[in-house]
Amino acid sequence: MTTTLGTVVLDQITDARAPWSAVVAAGDVLTIIDLHGNQAVDTLLYAAADHSIRYSAAATITAQRNLFLTSGTVLRSDDSTPLMTIVADEVGNHDTVGGACSQESNTLRYGHHTKHQHACVENFLVEGAKWGLGKRDMVSNINFFMNVPVDADGTLGIVDGLSAPGKSLSLRAEVDTLVLVSNCPQINNPCNGFDPTEVRMVVTRS
Repeated sequence: MTTTLGTVVLDQITDARAPWSAVVAAGDVLTIIDLHGNQAVDTLLYAAADHSIRYSAAATITAQRNLFLTSGTVLRSDDSTPLMTIVADEVGNHDTVGGACSQESNTLRYGHHTKHQHACVENFLVEGAKWGLGKRDMVSNINFFMNVPVDADGTLGIVDGLSAPGKSLSLRAEVDTLVLVSNCPQINNPCNGFDPTEVRMVVTRS
């Protein structure tokens, strides 16, 4: 397991299937620890001072000329403002194109019998409401720890994760950043090994 450096200013467990949020101050480092392994952590980022400045997959991918996220990736907004930088990564590959599960997508992909299942979009809406965010504020998200390989012809799929118990990644806030998380409740594909589990969120200050 990663040893976090600096003074711990927040240390919380996010339950399986549950949402989480916090403002990470500029310069502080958020470490997300995949306690049991193979758990997808869906994440949205907003500038805390102006929620219209928010994570953009397109701007991030274009700037780094790479589809996948790992150490050194700067997570950017639509206007290319750096929000957070991945400063450590024990997994080496995180997804930014697979999107978040929803009741609608579950029904389409896995059948009408899944409509009642709680999903990431619902987590985002519940947790985002605490910060004045609604459906119109939902944008493309990051799927930390989720493995979404993309073939040369553009075909992508969600397959078994590359993470393992205790693996982590760390993100340094470049501006005060609201981090909104859905600890993904998906049970219909292998992004969580069909068994969602808890994760640990640690914020440290140098």
